[in-house]
Amino acid sequence: MALSEAETAPGQPDVADIALRWLTPENTQIFQGTYSLLHCTVKNDRIYRAVFAVLMFPISHPARFVSLRYTDPDDKVLEIGIIEDLTTFSPQAQDLVRASLGKHYHEQRILRVIKVRCEFSMLFFDIETQRGPESIIVPWRYDRAEDFGEKGKILLDALDNRFVIPDLEDLPPVDRRRFRAYIYW
Repeated sequence: MALSEAETAPGQPDVADIALRWLTPENTQIFQGTYSLLHCTVKNDRIYRAVFAVLMFPISHPARFVSLRYTDPDDKVLEIGIIEDLTTFSPQAQDLVRASLGKHYHEQRILRVIKVRCEFSMLFFDIETQRGPESIIVPWRYDRAEDFGEKGKILLDALDNRFVIPDLEDLPPVDRRRFRAYIYW
């Protein structure tokens, strides 16, 4: 039996009752609390402890639309609200949120593509990242190189680690040619 538009399933909220809560510097205080955990206080609500941050659009808007969440006593993750623009908060609050994000997003930025070779349908990359020289193995398939914004790429290696080139045009020309010889889509 299908539900009409006016009805909702038992136990489900009515879509008209669902609203986003925007977190702003005026209604939200972000601070480091007990055990160095991220906490936040929302005006006219309460203090949320052991908060963590999640990017809603990590590729297209890495500093905007940050969801603050917590885990309730029943071990269910709930959203506190969304920060539309993190840069509107104090530098200390921004640092705390970015530190939380850093625990969940482990992307390496590719600065140089030193060498690429293909064997057994695998691409063996010698690259330079912000951590220094690295070697990675990427299956040579279209789903292992995704678009990153308008001009970049994300490589997913054989262990699903993410390696980002924010803008291919930022690579030296010889590195771009090495990369595009194998990743041409």
